[in-house]
Amino acid sequence: MTTPWGDRALARYPEDPRDRLRAWDASDEYLLRQLAEQDTPLSGTVVIVGDRWGALATALAEHGPVQITDSFLTQEATRANLARNEVDADSVRLLTTQDPPPERVDVLLVRVPKSLALLEDQLLRLAPAVHAETVVVGTGMVKDIHTSTLKLFERILGPTRTSLAEKKARLIHCTPRSSAARGTNPWPHSYALPDDIGVVSGRTVVNHAGVFCAERLDIGTRFLLQHLPSSPGLGTVVDLGCGNGVVGTAVSLADPEAEVLFVDESFQAVASAEATYKANGAPGHAEFRVGDGLVGFPADSVDLVLNNPPFHSHQATTDATAWRMFSGARRALRPGGELWVIGNRHLAYHVKLKRLFGNSQLVASDAKFVVLKAVKR
Repeated sequence: MTTPWGDRALARYPEDPRDRLRAWDASDEYLLRQLAEQDTPLSGTVVIVGDRWGALATALAEHGPVQITDSFLTQEATRANLARNEVDADSVRLLTTQDPPPERVDVLLVRVPKSLALLEDQLLRLAPAVHAETVVVGTGMVKDIHTSTLKLFERILGPTRTSLAEKKARLIHCTPRSSAARGTNPWPHSYALPDDIGVVSGRTVVNHAGVFCAERLDIGTRFLLQHLPSSPGLGTVVDLGCGNGVVGTAVSLADPEAEVLFVDESFQAVASAEATYKANGAPGHAEFRVGDGLVGFPADSVDLVLNNPPFHSHQATTDATAWRMFSGARRALRPGGELWVIGNRHLAYHVKLKRLFGNSQLVASDAKFVVLKAVKR
């Protein structure tokens, strides 16, 4: 990536030489170019929110920025990209969306996320640290910036305007009010589950901002909950890509002897899973991990993996994440262990499972979804 501060070699994480997707886009370039052209003073506390793969943090590392992200993979990508460009890792302070934000923010750079809820949560959390002289600039592709996005900046921080579009990217300029009633933060949000999904029927789900299906249970998870393994003695179970943790909580309630591990690369998701688990007084043994799927799990260490894999990486449609999840599950499962997957019919996950495991069994199906099971031989 060419920046006003020189070229930066960047890669997504985990790095895959076959992956042709870049670790930056036109909105990153537009923001950096604008900062240089306007001679924006990058002094004091510079905060970068929503950096995708560390492109902004790497480009601005000499200014000692604070990066705030919901993504474990973003943090790992940032570390790797700093090292790739021979930049001291301590140049950038890495915070998660669950960490207390800096007490003062002098420059706030926001890469607009796909989730308006996550943007709302982060702006509300940062608002007390923003002052009248804070430089606030948002960036994103035109398709990601809507009237609701601008209204959110305006309601929480102050008067807002947008730039002209360049290469389908746009900037958001916000002038913070010196003081304002910014309102209470509505996140996390809780709701009650429907009554036809087994042991978790009518129970409480807790969603932090940005976690999938914050207002109601999605139909895919609903279908999986209706067809979970029912035999006792499940052993060590992984809710892989746990989201709000409703699947793992259902397992724990159904089999109190099970050891359930909730895993997701989203800090917001793992916090949601832990809150959901505790809200329902699940009697089992649980562990909550933020990480890259099953990387780091010992081989042959788990008995059951339950998975609803994503098929998007930001705006890109890809099966790379699902393939890595399935591969990680095969390595982590004990012989005889099972991977259960829920997915849209058209994704043809049974083909991937047969390639990896040598087998794939249809557990249940409807017009849209299939639940598949693969056994490690």
